[in-house]
This record gives sequence, C-alpha cells and structure tokens, in this order.
Amino acid sequence: MVKHYRPPGKKNQGNAARFITRSKAIKQLQVSLPLFRKVCILKGIFPREPKKKVKGNHHTYYHLKDVSYIQHEPLLERLREIRAYQHKVKKAEAKKNPDRATLLRQRSPAYKLDKIVLQRYPKFLDALRDLDDCLTMVHLFAALPAIEGCIEVKRIHNCRRLAHEWQAYISRTHRLRKVFVSVKGIYYQAEVKGQKVTWLAPHPLQQVVTDDDDFNIMLNFLEFYEALLAFANCHLYHSINVKYPPILDPRLEALAADHYALSRYFDANSRSSAWDSQYSSLSGSGKVESQQIGPLVDESELRLAQLQNQLSSSEPGALMHLVEDVPGEDEEDNDTRECKKLFKDMKFFLNREVYRDSLLFVIPAFGGIVSWQGDGAPFEEDDDSITHQIIDRPRQDGKICGREYVHPQWVYDCVNARIILPTGDYLVGRDPPPHLSPFVDNDSFETEGVINPAEAEAKAAKEKWKKMKAHEKQHHHELIMELEGITDSSSISNIDNLSADREEPDHDYEQVEEDNRIMSLFQLSRQIRGSIESMRISRQRKKRLDDVIRQRRRNVRGT
Repeated sequence: MVKHYRPPGKKNQGNAARFITRSKAIKQLQVSLPLFRKVCILKGIFPREPKKKVKGNHHTYYHLKDVSYIQHEPLLERLREIRAYQHKVKKAEAKKNPDRATLLRQRSPAYKLDKIVLQRYPKFLDALRDLDDCLTMVHLFAALPAIEGCIEVKRIHNCRRLAHEWQAYISRTHRLRKVFVSVKGIYYQAEVKGQKVTWLAPHPLQQVVTDDDDFNIMLNFLEFYEALLAFANCHLYHSINVKYPPILDPRLEALAADHYALSRYFDANSRSSAWDSQYSSLSGSGKVESQQIGPLVDESELRLAQLQNQLSSSEPGALMHLVEDVPGEDEEDNDTRECKKLFKDMKFFLNREVYRDSLLFVIPAFGGIVSWQGDGAPFEEDDDSITHQIIDRPRQDGKICGREYVHPQWVYDCVNARIILPTGDYLVGRDPPPHLSPFVDNDSFETEGVINPAEAEAKAAKEKWKKMKAHEKQHHHELIMELEGITDSSSISNIDNLSADREEPDHDYEQVEEDNRIMSLFQLSRQIRGSIESMRISRQRKKRLDDVIRQRRRNVRGT
C-alpha cells in the first residue's frame, strides 16, 4: 500500500497536538489579552510546561483541552457583552451626551461567579484547603488605601467586611490555634472542619503603593477570592444557625468597631433563635397568622434589630464574651475546649497605642472579655473587674491596684504556649523574652516560673535515684563495719551523714563535652561537617588498629 506524503512541520501528534501557545489561544477565542488572563484566573487555568516546546522556549503554552473548556464558558460571552456595552458608554461621552452616559452606567450589565465557585470546589472541604491565599489577599486589600482609577473604596470596604466576618466566626467558635507576629505581618492559623487554614494579615501601618505593582492581575484574583470567601462565610454561619449576611449596628460601624458589632449580632441572633423556638412551640397556628400579616416586613430581621437595640452597652458579658453554646454547632474537640478556657474569667482593657483589631480577635477566641479606649467600648478603664491592661508605653499617671499591666506579646505567648505565663518578664520598660514561632518545634523554649509536667517528672525521678544511691552506700558501709567488728555508733552516724550529704555530680562532663562538640558542628556547613566527621572516624579506626597491634606484640613477648 502506498504511503501518503506528509510534509515536515504538519504533524498533529505529541506535544504539538496537546499544547497550544497563548497567541494562538487568543486568536481561537477572539478575545484580548487582558480578557484572556481574567477568564483563566477565574476558571483556575494556568500555563503548562511541556517536555518539548514545539514553538520555542519564548512562548507560553496552554493545554488544548483547557482552551476548549474556556471556549464553551457562558461567562466569556457575558464579558464580551459587557465590553460592547462599555463602548456604548465611551461613544456617549465622546458625543458629549452626559445624560445618556450616566443612564448607561446605571444600567450596566453584571455577572456572578456562583457557578464557577461551585465548579471549582464541588465540596466545602476543597474550598477550605484553598482559603490560605484567599484570606491573605483579602486581608491585604483591606489594609490598602484607595487609589483613584485602580482600587475603589467600595472594594476595600467589602474586603474589610469579609475579613471581619471570617474573624468573628473563628473567634466565636474558638477555632484559632496559633498566632505569630513577624516583620511581614501577623500569621494566624485556625482549624475549621478538620482543615488547618493559615493566613497573613499586614500590620496596621500606612501602606505605600508603588507603580511597579500590577494591580490588574491582583484585582482579577481578588474578584474571585471575594466570591469564594463570601460563600465560605455563608456556609460557616449557617452551620452554627446564624443568618448571613449579618445585620450590624450602624453606630458601631461608623466608629470602626466591626468586631464589637459582630459580637452583638452573634449574641442577638442566639437570643432570637431561642425566642423563635419558644414562639413556635407556643403558637399552633403560625401559618395562618403569617398569612394575615402579609410579607411586608421580614419579622426575623425586625426582631433581630430590636434585640440589638435592647442590648445595653454596659453588658460586656453578653456582648464580648462569646462563649455561649449555639444550637447546631459541631461537637467541640479537646483543642477547642482548651482554647475556650485559656482566658476564662479574665477581663482585658486595651490602651490606645495597642493594635486593637488583632487583640479584639485573639482574646475572645480564647474565652476572654476585652474592651478598648475610645468610643463604642463596652466598659471603661475605671472598671474594677478588669484583671489585665495591655499597654505598650510607660504610664504617666498612677496604676490601679488589682490589675496586671503587661505588654501585648504576653497575650500571643500565652496563646501559643496554651498556659497563663508569668507577667514579670512582660512588664513595660523591660525587654520581653524572644517571641518564638509556633509553626516550628522549639524544644529549647523554657520560661522561668513555669513548671513543665515532663520536667517535674524528670526532677522527681532524679531525686528518687539520689535517695536510692545514698541508701545503697549506707548499707554497703554497714556491712563493711560489721565484718571489721566496729560497733561505734558515732562512726556509723558520721559515715551515714557523709554518705547522705555527699551528692552525685549533676553533670556528666564527658557527655557535656560530646554535646558541645555536636552543637559546634551544626554551625558549620554540610561539606565541612562531612570532612570533620570522616577525619574523626579515620582517627578512631587508626586508634583501634594501634590497640590491636600493641595487644598482639604483648602476646608475642609473653610467649
């Protein structure tokens, strides 16, 4: 059979058939480069690295199936319609028709990412595994300033709202596990539904935005992350029978007390759910009454707003102490119970120089009650029930008796150690102990005044061994004196006192020298350590060989 001739470069096999360059993908989809990047980010499609790059190393390659997957996406057609609609707005502005341009902007089409979030994360646990970058990006934009033509104020407020809602859930359910303050920011780690979620929140400083940052790509990621975090917050709030989105007190929102407003919302929602259950049990004809009233006003939202207004600002236990059980909440594990009782029966007050948002998030997450210096606070500084006051600079006025004045690092170290540390090292004016990272194992971390159970057992075993050694020596001396016929009680008592008072050395100097040698090796590079170790082994072998030769020579001389 005659084979057909196939010219070179026309093969549709291997990498040439599986991968496509970015320029060809754009031509196939008939979109611009920014729109192509946006769709790829929203759909979770990233460039590939084929083993053999057919078109050269200077091209970006995508899988052909991914491009075909984008081609049949309804969102792509919607984005094309929005782009065509924006041309109408520009045309109206060019014709100097501001009324038509304003009307077109008001009727601008929009799109939702609900189906895309569901496609990328069919299960909620899959979404929790990818929340690390999402939370970090949202917390970053919540701290950025608004830039005209780039970052809108509405988007910053939305990021701040989503971040506070996430923190309120973590604090309410006591799911926070680790906190570490670093140069980059504050690292948090929470455990939600068995998944560890770690994110980074920037310090509350003025952020300097440079021209080198490409905000177009970051805003595309942020658009998807906002939708993902909103779905995650909605699912988590409904899991504890709390309505979403929360209805906050506008007065507290104006005072930037979002954590406090969310805590009031949780407390009011728990009371309203209890009242709803009582009302449903007492009323037998609720459906008929609701039909008579009509769907003019949502009764649940109205009742919730009334409860928030009825809550007095002088009830810190009902407002900030978020430790009440919520119906429908998952069963608590041992870590949650331990975290829930760490700051139990403790009342904190924050001075104005202290970073308020972080401590308002951390302290209630471990069972404490907290207030601050400023408007909207649940209780004032002169409250007699305050046990700890967090300050970061020396006080000019006198101190109040009955409370501890500590550095903010004391709170974070207590959280990481899961115990209440002594406050002597955290007083203002003293250098606090090093703030170690809880994300690594710090076996050498020791705190003065804190007794570790393992160390206590080791110390007790050591004392018991010393007593047994003293009794053994005493019995040995008594046997020797009995054989020699010594019956002087004074000598026996003197020997006993000497044997009892004599203590064994606490340190094995050979072991200490070996430990020092090993620790000094760790400070060197791997290559130098290897050469030193090989030299030491060769010396040991040579010493053994010399001992064997000497022993043989002695045996020969003896014969």
